[in-house]
Amino acid sequence: MNISLAHCQQVAETAARLGAAVLESWRGRFTAREKGRADLVSEADHASQQMISSYLNQHFPDFAFLGEEDPDARTGKNFRKDVPLWIVDPLDGTSNYVHDVPAYCVSIGLMLEGELVVGVVYDPRLNEMYSAARGRGATLNGNPIRVSATKSIGQAMLSTGFPPDVDKQDRNVHWWRIFSMKAQSLRRTGSTALNMAYVAAGRFDAYWALDNYAWDVAGGIVLVREAGGMVTCLDGSPCDVFRPDLLAANAEVHADMLQIIQSQR
Repeated sequence: MNISLAHCQQVAETAARLGAAVLESWRGRFTAREKGRADLVSEADHASQQMISSYLNQHFPDFAFLGEEDPDARTGKNFRKDVPLWIVDPLDGTSNYVHDVPAYCVSIGLMLEGELVVGVVYDPRLNEMYSAARGRGATLNGNPIRVSATKSIGQAMLSTGFPPDVDKQDRNVHWWRIFSMKAQSLRRTGSTALNMAYVAAGRFDAYWALDNYAWDVAGGIVLVREAGGMVTCLDGSPCDVFRPDLLAANAEVHADMLQIIQSQR
């Protein structure tokens, strides 16, 4: 299959803007319900995903689609590697969105033959479009971006995320405590995709988490890699978008964090 990544990237950017426009049209007038404790979902999520899916399908009808709001979306096991796959989070940072905190986004990734090759993260409140494709570099609103030049964890600003399930949060509290004694500062924004985009742009020096889903990180993985960063699992093994643990950083901070993680196990 002859696929132009530049074309895919352009279509993904437009789809992200369309999905975000739906979110903004719903903001302040939707009703929210809980699909799990403190795990909010709204009509806006579904409307955004429907818009994105429809637009992507118009341009690439033979591609598969995996969205957060799909009922069978957790593992990706039902998707064939020989079929291109869009991996979409129509609203990353749902709790922020519900409370009108301006830290949420749309995230879109494209996987070809098991490899992530296009990544887009769009923040509608700041009108920031992070975009990347394999071999084409990463940009923010069309301008090239790179991961930070921070040389060690002691100089670094780290970011992380915590799962909605309180019972699962203790695991990351452990690492929050350890890294808080090593890093210059830590942040929790409530949006995994924005955390990854900020690593790509050099705003954050690293991002780690233990409970991601594919749609949380698919777009961001491409961004960080194309911005010159490293993305692996927490044990240093190659990144797997369907594994929950992930570490993304520039090379120096990544090495420092891996050493700390391995020394604590």
